[in-house]
Amino acid sequence: MAELKYISGFGNECASEDPRCPGALPEGQNNPQVCPYNLYAEQLSGSAFTCPRSTNKRSWLYRILPSVSHKPFESIDQGHVTHNWDEVDPDPNQLRWKPFEIPKTSQKKVDFVSGLHTLCGAGDIKSNNGLAIHIFLCNTSMGNRCFYNSDGDFLIVPQKGKLLIYTEFGKMLVQPNEICVIQRGMRVSIDVFEETRGYILEVYGVHFELPDLGPIGANGLANPRDFLIPVAWYEDRQVPGGYTVINKYQGKLFAAKQDVSPFNVVAWHGNYTPYKYNLENFMVINSVAFDHADPSIFTVLTAKSVRPGVAVADFVIFPPRWGVADKTFRPPYYHRNCMSEFMGLIKGHYEAKQGGFLPGGGSLHSSMTPHGPDADCFEKASKAKLAPERIADGTMAFMFESSLSMAVTKWGLKTSNCLDENYYKCWEPLKSHFTPNSRNPAGPN
Repeated sequence: MAELKYISGFGNECASEDPRCPGALPEGQNNPQVCPYNLYAEQLSGSAFTCPRSTNKRSWLYRILPSVSHKPFESIDQGHVTHNWDEVDPDPNQLRWKPFEIPKTSQKKVDFVSGLHTLCGAGDIKSNNGLAIHIFLCNTSMGNRCFYNSDGDFLIVPQKGKLLIYTEFGKMLVQPNEICVIQRGMRVSIDVFEETRGYILEVYGVHFELPDLGPIGANGLANPRDFLIPVAWYEDRQVPGGYTVINKYQGKLFAAKQDVSPFNVVAWHGNYTPYKYNLENFMVINSVAFDHADPSIFTVLTAKSVRPGVAVADFVIFPPRWGVADKTFRPPYYHRNCMSEFMGLIKGHYEAKQGGFLPGGGSLHSSMTPHGPDADCFEKASKAKLAPERIADGTMAFMFESSLSMAVTKWGLKTSNCLDENYYKCWEPLKSHFTPNSRNPAGPN
């Protein structure tokens, strides 16, 4: 595979044209009477026309045929995609899943769309407020099928296997330890090269942004220049009656047939694009004196709510870093949170739970449900010599955190057969160390 090219910069106003058609972008206007190369002009709007300039998202696409050229959409089998948050009764317990099982190619071919499984979520699609967390489990490429989401943005976190993603803006190769965002309405087809697994955070009605840095200053966390946008690439390919466009609309799946590949965009310009990011580029901020900082310092992307400082969803990572804090219990502290926290593991061993939390699995700690290090982690960290140490080398854990109280689907609790019924036992060995006659017990330091 030839190395793919990208444009750098988060949220930039970009322009790109396939080098096979130089000058395909109109000069000085968006919608000429006749476009260069007799292309069609089509605008893709990711925000209301009247949004302030700082939040207005749109791109102009110059394509061989407009995307409206398809047969009517018809409802198709939903598989394990759902936005019904009342399938099963609420469960406030700490939940953990073993690695989700990928179907074997020899048993059944499953592509990205048919391999979508909704795990949990909250809110309402029709009012554009909420989120869903999905697991994708697939083993074959989409071929003459593409997908677009009318409900929200997909933040895709591959865990096993790389994804070659065809988009209307060009191609992206996304590997484990990278993420990509496919924004609302963008058509994609995904090739895989082995049995493949990953996580998806879907947000309705809002888009992901870089978090404000406040007193951190101008630089740090995920830097804008490290986000990569594909360059224009088109295929002029006829598929008479045989190309399927799949649409997720109001939580349901629909399909339409058309005669051509949808990836027929010769040139484009705008600020509403798909993009990818390598998690290794994250600039970690951490305590260099005492105490354990809140996990918000590890936020890569945020999807804001209408309440200042409160997110519909944050995407947070826990990358390799140094721990140097003095007089401090260094692992994550015991915690009860008004937010909902879904954790996933891309690779390695998460510092607070070395055992049952495995790559390709996950955990959910719901609103106000207590959680924290397991008993073994607590004992070791309480007695450790507080010398500078590397934390999480070879590991990448992440969190989807939300202000909404998420419900788990029937697939998540039952059908997946991956729920760890013994998760609660990791805290059972915790014992009292209370010393009522000694305020300052001797410690390792």
